[in-house]
Amino acid sequence: MNINDEFETITAIATPLGTGGVGIVRISGTKALDIALKIFSAGNIKTGKINHGWVIEDGHKIDEVILLAFKSPNSYTGEDVVEIQCHGGPNVVRKILDLTVKNGARIAQRGEFTKRAFLNKKLDLSQAEAVLDLIHAKTTNFAQKSANNLSGALTKEIALIKAGLTTLYSRIIAAVDFPEDVPEPEYSYLISEINKYISQIDKILKNANASNIMRQGIKIAIAGCPNAGKSSLFNALLNLERAIVTDIPGTTRDIIQETIDIDGIPATLIDTAGIRDNTDIDKVEAIGIEYTKNCVENADLILFLFDWSKGFDKNDALIYEMIENKPHIKIATKADMAEVPNPEAINISSKTGYNIDLLKEKIKEAVIDKEAMETEFVTNQRQQECLLNSRKALSNALIAAQNGEIQDLISIDIKSALIALDEITGEVITDEILENIFEHFCIGK
Repeated sequence: MNINDEFETITAIATPLGTGGVGIVRISGTKALDIALKIFSAGNIKTGKINHGWVIEDGHKIDEVILLAFKSPNSYTGEDVVEIQCHGGPNVVRKILDLTVKNGARIAQRGEFTKRAFLNKKLDLSQAEAVLDLIHAKTTNFAQKSANNLSGALTKEIALIKAGLTTLYSRIIAAVDFPEDVPEPEYSYLISEINKYISQIDKILKNANASNIMRQGIKIAIAGCPNAGKSSLFNALLNLERAIVTDIPGTTRDIIQETIDIDGIPATLIDTAGIRDNTDIDKVEAIGIEYTKNCVENADLILFLFDWSKGFDKNDALIYEMIENKPHIKIATKADMAEVPNPEAINISSKTGYNIDLLKEKIKEAVIDKEAMETEFVTNQRQQECLLNSRKALSNALIAAQNGEIQDLISIDIKSALIALDEITGEVITDEILENIFEHFCIGK
């Protein structure tokens, strides 16, 4: 049976809810064109063409629309698909959605359009996941790499490894099944080939941390004593007067955070309350200090500031003890007021802009692996786990080959490695994993 016949026709709003210039209602399934005809004034619909007319209900005009129709299999989902482009008022879009349901469609589940694209072999699973990454990309760099995944960059890399392993597996099986006609591969050959494919998997996994950082971002906390220049630096890095700056200690009571793009890495920059041990501080400031300590504990990178115009005192030393074993950058502030530069820190002046660009470069160096960032594609946690499972199986096969064990047993590990790689692109997949992936999509995608 054609997989298209197994599904009901689905519908959903494909644009964000709210007031906008254009709203889109998408329909997919065997009844998509019939449903569209029932509510479209033009009387006929040309597939692959732009259709102009009105959505109507009981002879009454609802909205003037553009209607695009795609005939199976030449559509995003591989089914008949209709997209109705209407004016973006929420009432109008909702009304047209209701009409599609009234005439035979049901509301789509999360990610169901893309799920059908996968099941109809319009996308493999890694490409389907790339759609989600592209939608949620926080930086241009990550969006570009997600687009590369969507175009098949990761799929091609995995396919090369699978092709090689399949050839290796076939040679072993042929020798096992036809021992009189096909000689066993030399163990030295098996060792060389298995090592080659382990290296190729390692090359992909090397970029795993960079992929995770680009997807999830990092947290950068600015910490130091009161009046060390934390809020001034926060504003300077953002190039925005976001935090209040005064010479009164304890001005920042709560954490303030903003997102910045550091060469393709989404970073959450956190301005914290100054840490001080003073019995005169009020309850609000005390709470802010506790928040600061928690931020410092959970930050991926800490910018430790001290006012170099006043020197490095015991309070600075106490705070530095808290963070010296964590990833950090030591920063001497108010360099324009200091007599000499501090030799053990980056000397800056947020007021004059002195060395702010240098500090940005140091932050980039601390959070970005340039070689890893240059990879063409990205991987997610599920794909990385599959690669690790494949590598583990190949490592077992390598040990067996080095020990000269029976090649039939070696083939079992190679087959396991292939199955793990098949899970990346979806040739082998469970319903549970499939549901877990697509439940993170929005309803209209």
